[in-house]
Amino acid sequence: MKSFACGDVVPGCQARWVCNTDEEVLFQVAQHAATAHGLTEVSPELVQSVRGAIVTVS
Repeated sequence: MKSFACGDVVPGCQARWVCNTDEEVLFQVAQHAATAHGLTEVSPELVQSVRGAIVTVS
């Protein structure tokens, strides 16, 4: 399982996800970025930041 906390990339955001794969996390985060943060385009730098903050949980 993979876990990601948006606050690790966007200070103050409390959104969190636990998914089976990194790709599932990235999909959820992209939707969240659009609805909660108004991002219409996810940059490669943002993807890299998110990937770097994803942790494996048991």
